[in-house]
Amino acid sequence: MAKTVLVTGGCGFIGVNFIHLLLAEKPDWQVINLDKLTYAGNLHSLADLSSHPNYTFIKGDICDSPLLDQIFIEQQIDTVVHFAAESHVDRSITGPAEFIQTNVFGTFTLLEAAKKHWSGQGEHCRFLHVSTDEVFGSLGQTGFFTEETAYDPRSPYSASKASSDHLARAYFHTYGLPVLITNCSNNYGPYQFPEKLIPLVLNNGLHGKELPVYGDGGNVRDWLYVQDHCEAIVRVLEQGRIGQSYNIGGHNEKTNLQVVELLCDLLDAQAGPLAANKSRRSLITFVKDRLGHDRRYAIDASKMANELGWLPKVTFAQGIAKTVDWYLANQAWIASVTDGSYQHYYQKMYGDRS
Repeated sequence: MAKTVLVTGGCGFIGVNFIHLLLAEKPDWQVINLDKLTYAGNLHSLADLSSHPNYTFIKGDICDSPLLDQIFIEQQIDTVVHFAAESHVDRSITGPAEFIQTNVFGTFTLLEAAKKHWSGQGEHCRFLHVSTDEVFGSLGQTGFFTEETAYDPRSPYSASKASSDHLARAYFHTYGLPVLITNCSNNYGPYQFPEKLIPLVLNNGLHGKELPVYGDGGNVRDWLYVQDHCEAIVRVLEQGRIGQSYNIGGHNEKTNLQVVELLCDLLDAQAGPLAANKSRRSLITFVKDRLGHDRRYAIDASKMANELGWLPKVTFAQGIAKTVDWYLANQAWIASVTDGSYQHYYQKMYGDRS
């Protein structure tokens, strides 16, 4: 069935990859991209789609209720895929107010718009709220997050996402809004802003800068290639049961230090070692741990497999190789996003260690 999809935050990392996937694989779907273009939103990442007949970009804020009314009416929106969020834990620790505004109030405003404009429209509408495994807190050495795991957020970021999850679920139970929720593990791949671990290490490693690793580097994450995540979202949109949540994971648990060391080795192999034949592993620098740093995340994605027949296609070895290749081939993109405001933030968080 043809859809008119409002993608919020479509100029961010996952949103960009999702829009590219939709327009490649769903030729009868219309895609409306609403993005505020904050520091992490890069319109150039979608420059190749600027003249696509099924794509429309609108600069705006999900907290702007009159704008949402206009978009729902003029574009006849029947599907929402809600990515727009402040998402970096470090930023939430130093400045939580923006996270509450965007992630909580913004989600509320978007839910209100959908409720208002979808009244009596039937079963074809869908509101898919994209969330994170961080709402579940921190695991010990064993166990996995399931859809029944109790929420236990530990940072302002994860607390704001947990709040937005609860709002979305409440709008389903109270108003019958056709809500779906996905909780994903750590994404990686093309177009990721270089404040997150993998692109930060790639960017610093290429330029011979120190590679900051929090604490002892033993924090464990389940890594999910962004293309797999985007395909999973489409599967949930088309086949997911209204009112349900679905955990999406990559089945790739790695410590942060393991990831950094692998990236160093791949860069040495593809870009050549540093001066004096030094490995980039020599750039690894352990820094003071993040406040409230969750030790381990791990997703049980069996509900996705059993109900919707989805499994990740890309192994970590394949995905990280693809990611390194992309960043090496797209240095102009890296340069375009690492402007003065990013550098100011980097200095604030890590200091000048170069």
